[in-house]
Amino acid sequence: MSDVQRADAVYDALLARAGERWVQPRKERVARILTLLDDPQRTYRVVHITGTNGKTSTARMIESLLRAHGLRTGLFTSPHLKRFTERIMIDGEPIADAAVADAWDEIEPFVSIVDAELEASGEAPLTFFELLTVLAFVAAADAPVDVLVLEVGMGGSWDSTNTADGDVAVFAPIDLDHADRLGDTIEAIAEVKAGIIKDGAAVVSAQQTPEAAAVLRRVASDRDATIAFEGEQFGLSEQKLAVGGQLLSIRGLAGDYADEYLPLYGAHQGRNAALAVAAVESLIGGASQPIAGDILAEGLQNATSPGRLQLIGISPTVVVDAAHNPHGAAALARSLGDSFDFDEWGLVLGVLADKDAAGILDGLLPAVTEVFTTAPGSDRAADADLVADLVEQRGRRATVHESLAEAADAAREWAAASDRRAVIIAGSIVLAGEALLLAEDEDWKSGWRG
Repeated sequence: MSDVQRADAVYDALLARAGERWVQPRKERVARILTLLDDPQRTYRVVHITGTNGKTSTARMIESLLRAHGLRTGLFTSPHLKRFTERIMIDGEPIADAAVADAWDEIEPFVSIVDAELEASGEAPLTFFELLTVLAFVAAADAPVDVLVLEVGMGGSWDSTNTADGDVAVFAPIDLDHADRLGDTIEAIAEVKAGIIKDGAAVVSAQQTPEAAAVLRRVASDRDATIAFEGEQFGLSEQKLAVGGQLLSIRGLAGDYADEYLPLYGAHQGRNAALAVAAVESLIGGASQPIAGDILAEGLQNATSPGRLQLIGISPTVVVDAAHNPHGAAALARSLGDSFDFDEWGLVLGVLADKDAAGILDGLLPAVTEVFTTAPGSDRAADADLVADLVEQRGRRATVHESLAEAADAAREWAAASDRRAVIIAGSIVLAGEALLLAEDEDWKSGWRG
């Protein structure tokens, strides 16, 4: 069996488990299997990241900055866009098929032990995400890495990733999402997310609502942790458009950094970069040691954020963004105006049924002219006709398409009629991944050939 086949077999074994939407507030069973494996998550330093939007982009920037320091890095994020090995990165690259298969071989003998214990106590077996977290911890230890940048799956306090002890706890903006699991107020959600703060840790946070900030301050105080907020102890001083991205001036915790190039679009990505800088300062030297200029430049210039305001087509311009909740949709709408010079945008929209489609539309519609609805390739997809109905209830017209390929063709044909038009594909991480594959297969960067 080839290494690719071995890795695919690992993914099949994970998929046979309860899926990512199966979430119980439990981390003890993950802790149990990690104990049997001699706690691999305690063999490296950890930067732990939670929030509602911007987690993955911020995590990727932190990892790039740490790698620029010469540290060997691991990165665990979710979900993936194309292949599951993207979720576990070692030194900036998806984990090798052989490495992920070898890590699974280490874990597998202990899975049946813990599953049997769970069954005996009347609980469900270990889930897809619980075992994926264990896989990431083992793979990072085997690499071995110096630092693991760890993104929460959902929430914080009871998430399986919270079996690791974060030296630095990072909070992206907290908003309403997963209200059925985390609570129906920002304060309640912040309470769950604040659970990643460990005793004596350093905490850095994006700007938050007063309710969320109050929770984070209280929990940090209870844990004897330091805390720094964007806009108070650090922040983005200046932001200017540049070819292929933007120039940032950042006031860090330990120093000021002027005119640093970030090859990503969007005002929110500039703020994510400021948060990432503060997190890395906190890990490396606290408030006393600025990041060296050449290291900062390398780290930011090499930062990527696939599926987040990513250019995937030209003539016409096509951009993809994973915006899958109202907060992300509103940030995307602002970025389309701030980062690009087009008069009209066509929106290819596909959302999942458990997401706030109406809220996503309310965020995006002010920035777009035409809407082309479709359904992501998921059994959780919202019906494209129902999404189109929501568009029309808001006084706008939408056309419905059976597949992303058909919707994208229609949108690109519409945009090709004028050099002042462009296309944005958004609404779901699943749809974003499909769009990246479709753009590669059809070579959208060679221009429209319809």
